[in-house]
This record gives sequence, C-alpha cells and structure tokens, in this order.
Amino acid sequence: MTKARPLLRERHKHEHARVTYVELFFDLVFVFAVTQLSHAVLHHPTPLGVLHAAMLLAAVWWAWVCTSWITNWLDPEQVPVRLMMFLLMAAGLVLSAAIPNAFEGGGLAFAGAYAFIQVGRSLFFLISTWREAAHRANVGRITAWVTLSAAFWIAGGLLHDEARLIAWAIAIGIDYLSALVGFWTPGLGRSATSDWVVEGGHLAERTALFTIIALGESIIVTGATVVGMPWTLETVAAFATSLVGSIAMWWIYFSFTAEAASEAIAESEDPGAIARLAYTYSHLIPIAGIIVAAVGDEWVIHHALGHTDLKTAAAVIGGPALFLLGVLVFKLAVFKRWPLTRLVGLGLLAALVPIAGHVSPLVLSMLSTLALVVVGAWETVLVSRSGR
Repeated sequence: MTKARPLLRERHKHEHARVTYVELFFDLVFVFAVTQLSHAVLHHPTPLGVLHAAMLLAAVWWAWVCTSWITNWLDPEQVPVRLMMFLLMAAGLVLSAAIPNAFEGGGLAFAGAYAFIQVGRSLFFLISTWREAAHRANVGRITAWVTLSAAFWIAGGLLHDEARLIAWAIAIGIDYLSALVGFWTPGLGRSATSDWVVEGGHLAERTALFTIIALGESIIVTGATVVGMPWTLETVAAFATSLVGSIAMWWIYFSFTAEAASEAIAESEDPGAIARLAYTYSHLIPIAGIIVAAVGDEWVIHHALGHTDLKTAAAVIGGPALFLLGVLVFKLAVFKRWPLTRLVGLGLLAALVPIAGHVSPLVLSMLSTLALVVVGAWETVLVSRSGR
C-alpha cells in the first residue's frame, strides 16, 4: 500500500535530517560552476565582466539553494526524488558549461538550463505533494514566481548585449524578491515563514558544504596556477599566503559559526524566517568573497612583485572583505548581534586601501591574509574564554 506521504522526509524531534549521498553527488556539478565563474572573472576583469560574473553567480546560487530547500522537504532516498536530482544535475552541467559564453552565443543554453531547473523542480514538488494542502499552496506560489522569472531568462537568452543584460537583471530581481514577499500570488495570497517547516540542521549542513566547494575551488585555482612555474622565493611566499588565507576563511566559518547557527535555528520559534535570511540570501556574499579572493590569489602568484594594479588590489582586498561581510551578516541574522571581531577585520581591510598602490601584490596579499588570521585568532580566544 502507498504511504500517505511517500516523498516527504520523516522528521525526528531530537536529530536533524542527514545530508544524503545523492545531494553530495548533485553538488559536484556546482564545483564545475564555481570554477567556471572564477575563470570568467580571470578572463574578463573589467567592470562589465565582473557584473556579468556576479549575475551568473546569483543565478547559480539561486538554483542550488532552492534545490536545497526542496530536498529539505523531500526525501532524496526515494527513487522519484533521486531521478529528479539526476535530471537537475544534467541541466546544471549544461548551465555550468554555458557560463563562459553566457553573454555571447551561449545565452539561450544557460537560460534554458536555468529555467528547466527552476520550473521543473517546482512542478515535481507540486505534483508530489498535491494531497498536502499546506505544501500545495506554498509550492503553487513558488511555481508561479519561477515561471515568471523563467520567461525573462528565456527572453534574455534570445536577445543580445544590453537587452540580454536588462532581461536577466529583471529575472534575477524576480527570483530574489520572491521569497522576501512570501511568494505573494494573486488568488493564492502569500506564504508566512511560519509555514515553511524547515529542518535547520540539514540546511545548515548543505550551505556549509557549498562553502567547502568554494574554498576547495580556491585551493584548486592556487594549485593549478603554480604548476609549471619556477619555485622562486616570491612564488612560494605567494602560494603559502594563498593557502593560509583559505585556511583562515575556513577557520572563521566552521569554527565559530556553522554549528552554533544550526543549533540556534533548531531552537527558534520561526526557523523559516532565520533560514530565509541566513541561508537563502546572506550566504551568497561569503561565497562571492571566496571566489574573488581565489582570483586575486592567481594574479598575485603570477605577479608577486612590482606594482599592484587596480584589479589586483580590488580582488586581494575585496575578496576577504566580502567574505567577512557575509559571515557578519549571517551571524547577525542568526544571533541578532553584531560580531565585533568581524567588524574589526573589515576595518583592517579598509585600512589597506590607501596603501594598496604603494606595496607589491605579495605584500598586500600578506596583509589582507593577516587581517583574516587576526579575526580567526581573536574569535578562538573568545570561544576558549567562554568555555564553548
């Protein structure tokens, strides 16, 4: 006999839903996507190129995080859900492969893959939970919004140059506005965050794993950059500085934020509201910071000594700054307090701006990494004193 709720996760009061192997398998596509995004910035380090990369990152993140929300509700161990994930992986691979030419000849491929992921996933969820009134109403609203967004994505894929940029900007605006307004839809009303029954531990682990993907990609970029280069003193120093920077970002995120945030959401009276801001929105900022920092690391390794140009300074300072800003907003969203350590870290990075053009890329990279190390060390001391 068919179960009443065959595709929904079973929720247990004292344990969070684990991340399944198929979810980890699904994430491999986004390793490729993050790599493509960093290469896009490397090959087009102009204001327009950075804008293009930022828009594509916003789309990649939204496709991934919305899927994570769906698998927070649906059980990936069920065969139909697994098959859906595999189809989304195929579309995600097309989306990732189209990133380098998304604003040229590959626009329709990128837009089509994105629209398929968003609309297809929502329709699957709607059909799978049709008998569940609460889910049916929520997913009906979501499906209406992603369909509207998909129309602008496809239209942009058919257009060119500025017209494509405008159409996709509207599409991104629709995507990111949707959750903020509770997916308000004529005739269906809006969803309240209290209606979004979310398993905080699972969502926390999912976003932590995406952060690992971004950090791993930064290490890959660093390793690939030094391949074939002579191991001079400046190359070794730049390589070591890049690695320490990645470790510092990992330390800040995983030692003092991830697990505590998971517990805070689990104990919250409205976990949906916290998860919406802390995971759906704010996590995009540190991911962007990690990608930008990786780009800066490659430029520093190639040109460790000499003059620091504007693009290198922007990446070397801006990457860590975006990361610290993101984890600051994340912590503020979850714990409702301003983390002094991260504010100080941002202040230290801001202090590097006036001297950026007067020191070598290597020295600037060392100083920006030092700012991250200071934040990590300070928070380690605070945690040890509090007994946590």
